[in-house]
Amino acid sequence: MFSPKHLNKLLLTQTKEEIYDCDMCCESFSGILDLKGNLLSHAKEKPLACGMCNKEFSLQNNLDRHLLSHRKEKRIVCNMCNKVFFRLGKFKKHILTHTKEKPHVCEICSKAFSVQGNLKRHLLTHTNDKPYACEMCNKTFSRRGDVEIHFLTHTKEKPYACEKCSKAFTQQGNLRRHLLTHTKDKPYVCDICSKAFSDQSNIRKHLLMHTKEKPFACESCNKAFSKQENLKAHLRTHTKEKPYACEICSKAFSQFGNLRRHLLTHTKEEP
Repeated sequence: MFSPKHLNKLLLTQTKEEIYDCDMCCESFSGILDLKGNLLSHAKEKPLACGMCNKEFSLQNNLDRHLLSHRKEKRIVCNMCNKVFFRLGKFKKHILTHTKEKPHVCEICSKAFSVQGNLKRHLLTHTNDKPYACEMCNKTFSRRGDVEIHFLTHTKEKPYACEKCSKAFTQQGNLRRHLLTHTKDKPYVCDICSKAFSDQSNIRKHLLMHTKEKPFACESCNKAFSKQENLKAHLRTHTKEKPYACEICSKAFSQFGNLRRHLLTHTKEEP
């Protein structure tokens, strides 16, 4: 059993570098300047413009990196999927998505990660410390950013909108993944059936269909699931939580699909 003191030591020794988390979107950064630039992106302030293509940036080092894109000799091209990078560190992390290598291993449960920052966030799950509580439902979280994202489920606010189709999202990462649906770019190909995906997380979920693996287990009844969202939906059968309420009659449901079917009873349509 690991004590909190030893766990904190692990957090420092395994990550070796400071990780800066944005409280607004839960993105993680290895440098304070990158975090500052991300914060400015939330404020929509982009005071710096590229003199060659007029693209605007919120921070000087982002503009400097962009300028490299106009110098073709500085580009790093992945020979497996032809994706282009301008920083060696980003390219090295990308290569791990192809090799499936996970060099960062948790000493507590042996779960492995390809990115060091993901290991640090995972280590926090062993502390069970959740100091951030939702003001509306008292649900607790280990990170401030997580409770802020959760709060949007109450306010129904979706601050990240797609400029191409106006679809909106609660998280910036979800918007980024959605944007790939407009480019039709699908660089992630299944080795078993050759089905292609635009997002790495989707191909990971797809692979579980082939392996029949169910890594997400319920701690209350040990029922296991291949997808995390299916586990979350199942957990509500234990907690009796019903987050989906009908705006017409206020009847609440634990599953969104059930609410959708219920709404048809008001419209008199057949499901």
